[in-house]
Amino acid sequence: MSVVLGSNRYGKAENRVVRVYRDTARHEIRDLNVSTSLRGDFEDAHVAGDQTKVLPTDTQKNTAFAYAKEHGVSSPEDYAIALGTHFLDAAPPATGAQIAVEEYVWDRILVDGEGHDHSFVRRGTETRTAVVTVDGRASEQRVWVVSGFTDLVVLKSTGSEFKGFLKDDYTTLAETDDRIMATSLTARWRYDGTSAERDTDWNVEYEDVKAIMLAAFATTYSRALQQTLYGMGKNVLEAHPEVAEIKFSAPNKHHFVVDLAPFGLENNGEVFIAADRPYGLIEASVSRDDSSESGLAWQSVPGFA
Repeated sequence: MSVVLGSNRYGKAENRVVRVYRDTARHEIRDLNVSTSLRGDFEDAHVAGDQTKVLPTDTQKNTAFAYAKEHGVSSPEDYAIALGTHFLDAAPPATGAQIAVEEYVWDRILVDGEGHDHSFVRRGTETRTAVVTVDGRASEQRVWVVSGFTDLVVLKSTGSEFKGFLKDDYTTLAETDDRIMATSLTARWRYDGTSAERDTDWNVEYEDVKAIMLAAFATTYSRALQQTLYGMGKNVLEAHPEVAEIKFSAPNKHHFVVDLAPFGLENNGEVFIAADRPYGLIEASVSRDDSSESGLAWQSVPGFA
């Protein structure tokens, strides 16, 4: 029997990088959680303990912080592309790099109706994400960008039904033509092509894609969460030809009508109990039939079917 090394990668996970812009009296803040990883010719490190081809994870950590200063953080995507490209230059044995970034958003504290110059409150909605995979060098280099968010909690108090489903001896769920539909949404979208030269304002793209999704959620009469997710993805793809595909993970946040009859009260869909578990988990992807191949874009991106 022979033993061989399989696929492997290494890096520095969850570097908490906070970049504050103090160029004027009105400060700006970018709050990131950055994970870096390299793959390539690292067999000697595993088999013989030889580190001559290894760029230390501590160096990767230091670079993440230094680049936040030297290159700034105009967007998670641009920052991740710069890091990934740098690591391939700094570590010749590496054939690819993946940079995963989560961004936590801070809003200005309102004072007399105006946002304060340097005081912030952490936003309690979604966490913005970006996963950039860089492969190869120079003219052969390919870059995949996957943008998205996690934990965007949305709810509609009407305009949703659930009926006509299969039933068997163990079915107790009642059909309804008016229910609360809520989810804590994770969505990630892959941009078409693999060029690192894309002239994209990632911040504008992110806000517009999210706005289209939210508008579809609000205005779609939903017969199932699946139908709503498909509509959200379809609307984004129609409005943004540069987006190749979107993947959703949507755990149901169930709201059940409370029986108030023992107290002599009617409950006409007004009082609910919010149950956090167990929950239905809906996952779906929506894509163009003529989009480019996904290549390495989704490698090691968790949480989808």
